[in-house]
Amino acid sequence: MIQLLFLVLFAEGAVALTLMWKIGPLRELAMRGLDQLKTGKGPATVKTLACTMSVILASSVASILKIQNRGAKLGTVTPMDQVLWRTHLVEASLIGYTLFLALVIDRLHHYLRKLINLRRTVNSSQEEVENLKKEQQRFKEKEETSLNEIKELHEEVASLKERLQKLKLESAEHEKRAETAEVHVTALQKQSEELLLEYDRLLEDNQILQTQALAFRG
Repeated sequence: MIQLLFLVLFAEGAVALTLMWKIGPLRELAMRGLDQLKTGKGPATVKTLACTMSVILASSVASILKIQNRGAKLGTVTPMDQVLWRTHLVEASLIGYTLFLALVIDRLHHYLRKLINLRRTVNSSQEEVENLKKEQQRFKEKEETSLNEIKELHEEVASLKERLQKLKLESAEHEKRAETAEVHVTALQKQSEELLLEYDRLLEDNQILQTQALAFRG
């Protein structure tokens, strides 16, 4: 019994040290083994073993107290009682250390699992933050591109306004030239009409002269 308890105690100590210090892949193997132990029928089995060892611990403590009380009554302790007392004391100590290490291992596993989950959460949060930063950078780039496009559009609108102003001025000049040309055409038409009237008058005068000349000859 004592040899088995020593073996269990050493095994638990090795597992506890593996959980406390990361030695290659041993911590991951220990974590996986404890994860499997806490699934299925593992918890019920562990609780049964813990209850059994607690009963044995209580029995050993009771035997120790019984031997001490008997020695106190007799005033001396027999060699047989001394051997039994030491045996029960060693068993009780080993069982107590075993139960304590089992509790330590359980808490270490629990907090390490929480720590691993927190690290994963932190890593995922960091990735999300990085993605948000990238999206923000893209948004800034798009915003700068949009601002450049808006600036170009403003410049283009200003250029079009200038061209429109020039076209308006040119149109006004063409209108003035057209009005001047129209006035000139009207003046030419009036002059042409006057010339036609003068031509008609000259023709009449010519006919009158011809008639007078023929009359004078006759």
